[in-house]
Amino acid sequence: MGLKKRLLTIAAIACVAAVVAAVGLSGKTISQEQEETIFTRNKDTLYFWYTDEALTDYLGSAAVAYGEENDVRVIPVLASGLEYLEEINKASIQSENPPDLYIISNDSLEKAFLAGLAARVDGESWEEIKEEYPDAARLAVTYKNKTIGYPFYFETSSLLYNRTYLEEFAKSQIEAERDAAEGEAAMAQLEENGPEEMPEDGEMPEAENPADMPEGNAEGQLDEEIQALVDERVKELLPSTIDDILEFANEYNAPEQVEAIFKWDVTDIFYNYFFAGNYMIVGGAAGDNTANMNIYNKDAIDCLKVYQDLNQFFSIDTKEISYEKVLNDFMEGKIVYTVATTDAVEKLEDAKESGDFSYEYGIAPVPDINEELLTRSLSVTNCIVINGYSEKQELAEDFAKFLTCGYTDTLYSRTGKVAARYGVDYGNINLQEFVNEYEISVPMPKMVETSNFWVELEIAFSQIWDGADANDSLRGLSEQIMTQVTGEPYTETVIEEEEEAVEEVEYLDEEELRREAQEEGDEPE
Repeated sequence: MGLKKRLLTIAAIACVAAVVAAVGLSGKTISQEQEETIFTRNKDTLYFWYTDEALTDYLGSAAVAYGEENDVRVIPVLASGLEYLEEINKASIQSENPPDLYIISNDSLEKAFLAGLAARVDGESWEEIKEEYPDAARLAVTYKNKTIGYPFYFETSSLLYNRTYLEEFAKSQIEAERDAAEGEAAMAQLEENGPEEMPEDGEMPEAENPADMPEGNAEGQLDEEIQALVDERVKELLPSTIDDILEFANEYNAPEQVEAIFKWDVTDIFYNYFFAGNYMIVGGAAGDNTANMNIYNKDAIDCLKVYQDLNQFFSIDTKEISYEKVLNDFMEGKIVYTVATTDAVEKLEDAKESGDFSYEYGIAPVPDINEELLTRSLSVTNCIVINGYSEKQELAEDFAKFLTCGYTDTLYSRTGKVAARYGVDYGNINLQEFVNEYEISVPMPKMVETSNFWVELEIAFSQIWDGADANDSLRGLSEQIMTQVTGEPYTETVIEEEEEAVEEVEYLDEEELRREAQEEGDEPE
């Protein structure tokens, strides 16, 4: 099918009902009516490119809604993700209907801008709405202090946990504490009053149980009070550090089906990056400054050493692990904690509905390493960019603003994408937790010189997990990337690590002990 017919078909879908009704009255063929409806009206037309088929229905309805409000025709065009920018560039120069705007991930913005394919966003327009976005979203679309896109939706990673397991553990703790308190109260009463005397009839009165439901109290109310205690304890149990997870692993009497306390895809940098993400600087806050690089540093090394040590506690085979397998194991109740992306929520909800997931779950921030070493997740923001070659930039920008600010309420329900802005009610608190994580995440850098950084970092993480020296691996990675950035061979100054102090125990022989005792005037027999 040719481009013209393909675009004709896409646009026709939005108005097929009107076409059919008109045909019934006019007697014209459907193809004739389509051509007159689409091409003979004096309407502005915007061509909007995207690569994710999951957006098709949503973008079609958005185009119709915008068209009805503004008398503008928007034609979404599903393009191949392969050589996407190159195809946009080619179409911008050669096609009669070049893309006026398109969706792209923020890590490709520098390449798009330098090719003239990303126009700067109107300053006044951006000022009106920028406070509606988290810092991560604003930084993601910033390049050299210029805003060159509208944040649309994002992806990041957070801690996914089996809430059912934590609630059961919380209940067992509360019951044990209550039993201990009752025992202490009984002992205190015994010490104060002595043993109770036997009544004349020989029957002991029934003991009062502090845990009994107070007279006149409804059973439902008591259940609510207990649940409130459990909810509060679950909050306390949620790990704020990796050390907390290790402590939990030592205390938790896991059900038989649990195979791992903490398990995640150690082969994918998106689920690993948080370990060192707070200390690796790649292009500064906006990821666009080659002069602001700091990959190799002591804090990052320390984080990766802890990461490596976790292999001793949570043995994960890099040859067998995958995100899909981890998520399936979580659904089967084999894992208590894992690291997941936003797609997990939809999969878990679908599994609950179909009966394939019988637990409650929750999303929490990724834990820090410990009290000193902090973590930050990685995020990628898909944004809408105005083509620098478009002749309708003002109109394209208005539609981009409409799509990212005024038409996001159904984005998740229809596409599974989480909007990169505040104020969207998802009806699921777990999605809001992802938004909270996104807010403080590290946006993917957009520098062309570091485009292979993620692949190389993923390799380094894998090697470190399997036992490679963290210091050497990180230094080698930094030297490679810095050589690319500076354009000449780069050598890092080796960071000397302090050897861990080992407490020496001094053993004294029997004669020495005798002499010390004599000096103190207390010679042993």
